[in-house]
Amino acid sequence: MPYHALDDPDQLKALLDAFLAIESEVELSGVLRLVVDAARTMTGARYGALGVLDEEGRRLVQFIHAGFPPGAEAAIGRLPRGDGILGLLVVDPRPLRLDDLRTHPDAVGVPPGHPELRSFLGVPVRVRDAVFGNLYLAEKAGGASFSEDDEALVVALATAAGIAVDHARLQARVAELSLAADRERIARDLHDTVIQRLFATGLSLQSSLSLVHEPAVRVRIEEAVGDLDATIRDVRATIFALEQPKGGGPTLRSRVLTVCAEVSHGMGFEPDVRFRGAIDERVPEAVAVELLSSLREALSNVARHAGAGWVGVEIAVDAGLSLVVADDGAGLPPSNRSHGHGIANMRSRARALGGRCSVRARPTGGTEVRWSVPLDGSAAAVL
Repeated sequence: MPYHALDDPDQLKALLDAFLAIESEVELSGVLRLVVDAARTMTGARYGALGVLDEEGRRLVQFIHAGFPPGAEAAIGRLPRGDGILGLLVVDPRPLRLDDLRTHPDAVGVPPGHPELRSFLGVPVRVRDAVFGNLYLAEKAGGASFSEDDEALVVALATAAGIAVDHARLQARVAELSLAADRERIARDLHDTVIQRLFATGLSLQSSLSLVHEPAVRVRIEEAVGDLDATIRDVRATIFALEQPKGGGPTLRSRVLTVCAEVSHGMGFEPDVRFRGAIDERVPEAVAVELLSSLREALSNVARHAGAGWVGVEIAVDAGLSLVVADDGAGLPPSNRSHGHGIANMRSRARALGGRCSVRARPTGGTEVRWSVPLDGSAAAVL
């Protein structure tokens, strides 16, 4: 449609008021409803609707309408899906004005219970470069036809609607990311603080059993330790639920915590786990499998040989992926043969991914295993 200037001050004011109202709304459903109401008000249309297209842009999957009398929707039954005149804008998303839609060759009539329609104005609503849906208006007041000014108003309104829809989608995404960050923070706090304190309390109670000679007191302490173990299992289940992605599968973070929980029974305590970077987003599944296997090998070595009272696990993503498992145990033996095949397996997995694995004594005592692989096909990260 050629550019059409709007000269009527009342029309311009109505359009500006509609812009401000739509831009102030952050919920997508509210935006769509405001667009329909504003279009009806500005053009004097008795009926208005906004049909939202599916992802393929072929059918209407949502139909927000206004102006129908009470009970009309129930009498009409199924809402439109994009047939007849409404489908014209789906196939050819350009403004469409009709004096009497009943005479158009693509008209398919209206269902029983639907008000009779004559004058019609349809305009596509675009979000960025894609058609989001179509705005439909029918039955201009007084039986008149929709004018060029009406079309220009609704085209301008549809432009504002597209911007508002995009804004509402972005707001929803920000809220979703904020919620995900909150869930991750809560899960991290539960693991790093609550579970560690529960473990420490349980170990303290267990160590006091040798000092208690009264059978009834020993039973009470053992029951308390059992309750703490059950509470730890419940908290861990909560952590895994918080870490669960929308797709339904476990995140890499939750799988790491699962491995640590499995090995903790052999060590008598929970490893101190730290994550840095976009672990779940950047680590491919094939690399994640090797990471988890290497983590299990490293922790199993600690449980079997180190006699440690503390184990730290750090998994970080920056230029590549790195795993560090440190402990305060007996340190490296004169020969690595006491580690069995564990370290050799870790080194083999790292090399297969273009990375490397090293083992060294910690200056403060104990052992540190470092395992690193690239994530972009580049040379292995320097440890």
